[in-house]
Amino acid sequence: MMKKLVVGILAHVDAGKTTLSESMLYLSGKIGKLGRVDNKDAYLDNYELERARGITIFSKQAIFEIGNTQIVLLDTPGHADFSAEMERTLQVLDYAILVISGADGVQGHTKTLWQLLAIYQIPVFLFINKMDQIGTDKGELINEIKKQLNDGCIEFELVETDGFYDQLAMCDEILMEDYLQTGKLEAATIKRAIKERKVFPCYFGSALKLEGVERFMQGLVNFAKLPGYPDEFGARIFKITRDEQGNRLTHMKLTGGKLKVKDVLRNGMWEEKVNQIRIYSGQKYETVNEIEAGSILAVTGLSQTRPGEGLGIEEASTIPVLEPVLSYQIILPEGCDPRVMIPKLRQLEEEEPELHIVWDEQLQEIQARIMGEVQIEILQSLILSRFGVRVDFDAGRIVYKETIANVVEGVGHFEPLRHYAEVHLLLEPGEQGSGLQFGTDCSEDILSKSWQRLVLTHLEEKEHKGILTGSAITDMKITLVSGRAHHKHTEGGDFREATYRAVRQGLKQAESILLEPYYTFQLELPVKMVGKAMTDVEKMYGTCEVSQTNDEVAVLVGSAPVIAMKNYQKEVIAYTKGHGRLFCSLKGYEPCHNGAEVIETIGYDSERDPENPTGSVFCAHGAGFLVEWDKVKDYMHLESYLQKKEELYGEPAPYRASYKEEKWISLEEIDQIINNTSYANQGKKAVWKKRKTAHESYYESLSSESRLKETKEEYLLVDGYNIIYAWPGLKELADVNMDGARMKLLEILSNYQGIRKCQIITVFDAYLVLGHSEEVIDYHNIHLVFTKEAQTADQYIEKFAYDHQKQYNITVATSDGLQQIIIRGSGGALLSARELKIEIDLANERINREYQAIQKENRNYLSDTLSPKTKQEMKDLIKKEHDKLT
Repeated sequence: MMKKLVVGILAHVDAGKTTLSESMLYLSGKIGKLGRVDNKDAYLDNYELERARGITIFSKQAIFEIGNTQIVLLDTPGHADFSAEMERTLQVLDYAILVISGADGVQGHTKTLWQLLAIYQIPVFLFINKMDQIGTDKGELINEIKKQLNDGCIEFELVETDGFYDQLAMCDEILMEDYLQTGKLEAATIKRAIKERKVFPCYFGSALKLEGVERFMQGLVNFAKLPGYPDEFGARIFKITRDEQGNRLTHMKLTGGKLKVKDVLRNGMWEEKVNQIRIYSGQKYETVNEIEAGSILAVTGLSQTRPGEGLGIEEASTIPVLEPVLSYQIILPEGCDPRVMIPKLRQLEEEEPELHIVWDEQLQEIQARIMGEVQIEILQSLILSRFGVRVDFDAGRIVYKETIANVVEGVGHFEPLRHYAEVHLLLEPGEQGSGLQFGTDCSEDILSKSWQRLVLTHLEEKEHKGILTGSAITDMKITLVSGRAHHKHTEGGDFREATYRAVRQGLKQAESILLEPYYTFQLELPVKMVGKAMTDVEKMYGTCEVSQTNDEVAVLVGSAPVIAMKNYQKEVIAYTKGHGRLFCSLKGYEPCHNGAEVIETIGYDSERDPENPTGSVFCAHGAGFLVEWDKVKDYMHLESYLQKKEELYGEPAPYRASYKEEKWISLEEIDQIINNTSYANQGKKAVWKKRKTAHESYYESLSSESRLKETKEEYLLVDGYNIIYAWPGLKELADVNMDGARMKLLEILSNYQGIRKCQIITVFDAYLVLGHSEEVIDYHNIHLVFTKEAQTADQYIEKFAYDHQKQYNITVATSDGLQQIIIRGSGGALLSARELKIEIDLANERINREYQAIQKENRNYLSDTLSPKTKQEMKDLIKKEHDKLT
């Protein structure tokens, strides 16, 4: 059975990577003639653009055999402008071949590649090429490689010698133990050390002259440990392309199970059928009906896949480490409609997600993120050949980012009428280069797991803007620490709004830092030019040092801002008269060297960005109102997470009660919620400025009207179903007969109305009844309301209380915690279900006692109603009758 191995080949540009690929294909018998980059006939550089420029732009594959091992060779771009394409390929490799030019040694981009291979934990074989060139020294090169890359880089050309085993034993403790016990090392032990990245085999030769290549190929097969795969289906997508007929191709590695034509693939968001399975080698491909794990393939029929996506047992990969740092405007020719062009550019974005095609509504322009000028030329050619449109690019702008320097709690609240969500996020500074990390530290008793997952989804789905320049935020951890939903009013979109606003509100409080991209560079130039170069770097706000020098050439290494260094290559060529060479690779983002100037130039106003609001929406009197970011914590409904950590603060009162299981909440607790969390957010050591309580400020005017309350008519609004499910007797009846429970409640309230002498309105939900209009019925001496379609009892009560608060004295009977807060906040009186039951029972007892007292005190006799004359006549009659009897 043929064994499969997926190997990627990587190198700094011009190291001879494509030439080595051609040599391996030729020596394996895959091709009968050696192609050459300079002759424009390389087997894998099969695009016109690649042959014209002599560089690899798109990753491609070739399949060949060495003995009974099938090698799938993935050739990746070497130019830094196409490093994102290379990085996507790393996600599917079993091993990597890193090609180093013997003439140039370890260059800047070589180090970047080495770091990426470490991040993705890919074992590496090294081929040091161009050893036929004059001046190359194997000893010096191996020492440089050990110093610049790793001590585990060992020359593998003198296997099974004492010196070879000595070097291997120094790389790993297990290797050392085995060597000391047996005096040599078994092939299986060496394979394990290579797989675990303890050892990195090095081979030397000349790919152009086929020197050392066959030995290298045999070493690759002998020391690579073939992977095993599970039976359960899994696949990792690493590239999207289109063939000459325009068919969309999804390139993937099968990491488990099998795949057949017409199989249905899904990822939870989409479900599509595989129409065709292709195995590519160079430009040609063969179709198969079934394929096993370990294979690299392309399928047709999938329209929604994206690079980095995982299927089956595979999870989605992280975003590429290397990303574009320049943003350009795509300038369309006159008469070309942007609305027609953008969908076409989206096709290119599918293939190169890092392009990040954006239509800027404010500037009315199409923008793209690009790695460098070479990529611009390639994109222009691609757009012209594929769509027949000749586009231009402007001078380009730096892609800035933002982070924070301190820990803050961001609060987002979204509560227009019939909606509700509140989110509290903890924003913490992260390590440089860590990107964004999301997590939860929120009890499910506070916010259910499903809502928590939704908040995390909303955090991850969007590029959140900073508040200094509107640039994307990075290098921070965002943790969900608290939140609230309403059992009737909350919809999924409510948490999206609350989450976005919580991020922005947190950023407005934080100490923000503007970041800019930095290059790490290696500058080779004549020794006499070192002084000028170091002065230039200093002027560019960079740092550098001399890493090596001889009588003629010096090498400077260091870092500097991209904006200052992006055109420096031309200057180097000019002042060194062509003898200097500059190699740059992206180092990452660091604090901007001229942040204040950039912020002023961009002129971003975070509070005038309608797509990224910083404030929140709250509800009062049945209508939503906007609260600016710096006042949000005065209105929030939940206790501050940070404040709770800092203070010895009691447990917050229950905030919500379901119909099924009432959580009693008193007026004192409601007042505490209003005073301590909804508006004031005050305490012994409050981090926020102490403000007036709700009754002292926002509802101050209500106290002046209290004297008039005695003259107003009283209304009692009862949330019918809430009361039924809160009273045990009615709940038991409702489980058997809801109509009976409703009638029993109405009888109780009707009797209570006769005692209290107020207007009673009992409200029942009918909001789920299709087409139902509001229905008001008089039942004896009380009013019965069935709400209209899409209106809950809560909403009816809120609206009634708001519309009539000045006209009537209104009391609401409910144990819905959120409803209680709203009614209490508007100055209305409250009765919980328990308190209403107690009041009714007490009223009935009082009436019974009064009746009995009246009966006892005011008992009447017939004689008490007679006149004196009649009384005397009655006495005489009684005496006469008595005398007759005696």
